[in-house]
Amino acid sequence: MSSSVHATRREDMFQSTSSSGYSNGYHHGGGSGGGHVSGQRLRRGSRSRSRDHGNGSNLRVSHRMTEQQQEEETGTERAPTPCTDFDMAYFHSYAHLGIHEEMIKDRARTESYRNAIFQHQDRIAGKVVVDVGCGTGILSIFCAQAGAKRVYAVDASNIAVQANEVVKANNLSDTVVVLHGRVEDIEIDEEVDVIVSEWMGYMLLYESMLGSVITARDRWLKPGGLILPSTATLYMAPVTHPDRYSESIDFWRNVYGIDMSAMLPLAKQCAFEEPSVETISGENVLTWPHVVKQVDCYTITLYELESVSTRFKFKSMMRAPFHGFAFWFDVEFGIPAIYPSNNNTRTAFVESPNNHDTDGNQRKKRANPNEALVLSTAPEDPPTHWQQTLIYFYDPIEVEQDQGIEGSVTLSQSKENPRFMNIHLEYASNGRCFVKESVMR
Repeated sequence: MSSSVHATRREDMFQSTSSSGYSNGYHHGGGSGGGHVSGQRLRRGSRSRSRDHGNGSNLRVSHRMTEQQQEEETGTERAPTPCTDFDMAYFHSYAHLGIHEEMIKDRARTESYRNAIFQHQDRIAGKVVVDVGCGTGILSIFCAQAGAKRVYAVDASNIAVQANEVVKANNLSDTVVVLHGRVEDIEIDEEVDVIVSEWMGYMLLYESMLGSVITARDRWLKPGGLILPSTATLYMAPVTHPDRYSESIDFWRNVYGIDMSAMLPLAKQCAFEEPSVETISGENVLTWPHVVKQVDCYTITLYELESVSTRFKFKSMMRAPFHGFAFWFDVEFGIPAIYPSNNNTRTAFVESPNNHDTDGNQRKKRANPNEALVLSTAPEDPPTHWQQTLIYFYDPIEVEQDQGIEGSVTLSQSKENPRFMNIHLEYASNGRCFVKESVMR
């Protein structure tokens, strides 16, 4: 079942670059959008920042100095990335309460963050924390409850006004400072010990909010500081989903006794042109998953986020119609085994002795929760509001047990709007080769 709509789509703001490609013999021109099932738009929006900070609020609004001021005071330039109309529309979408309600009601998500914060209480108590994209402020309040000396709750969306009221209502104004603005613009006049952020979008990298965490890390985090979550892993696997195909496509073969199969090409395009955010089960997955991208939040750079590519090779574990690929992710709230001397030094993470990859393509076995808490959006784990992201073919491919499936996938930021994600998928099985291109927006 698809997720419900939680934010109004701004067509005038969110127009992606067009793409075209071939999938199972069908050509689709023009722009292909992302994340909906049967015409339903599936976007969380994204928690972040809008410069209009509301009226009558006691929020602190702190922006960087202008280039001229910086040059006058230091003789150097330090200009932030400009805030675009796309950014403003993105931030505006997170002013809607429904998005935050959906996230907070996601118990797997919210309780994982709360548990991680208190699991690392010894590293948070008495320390300075930044909550990047604080939304309603719930993670900031968890950090205050864990004994943080000061929490900077940063958000550019107008939801920051309500977050400030929530902080005051819980008598935490002396600890939690709500800053309304972009991480790129606001000023914090001290180094911080901990960064906490719920930055993950659909398919992990959609929305590009990880870039804000990287910016906060590079601007403020002390050497040896803690980042929660510390690592993330994006997976993909071939899937079979005959029920989904039947309800979207086979329906048209017989409608009240009328042959409407002439609608099939259009039905396939409408149902499967775009990435779909929905919930599947482990029974839909045909193979062990492949690791698309591993993210170390201590060392990843903005440049790495521009394009992610991987080659994959699968072997089907059953005979079934192969309908497409599913993507999901895990994040881990671990501690670096060796603290870096600076934020550019790669770190090793504490793992259980049982942590190992039996195969480079298989999902990593995780540590004991007491050692490294994991939030997973995998099909076999409890459902989350992220669900899974599926890229369907227009026509299924029949595969036999042990039949090979191989190819490559590239996920790249749209040049027009980096918050959109272009997906270029090439795959082959039993001598047949295909290409599928789409845009998640």
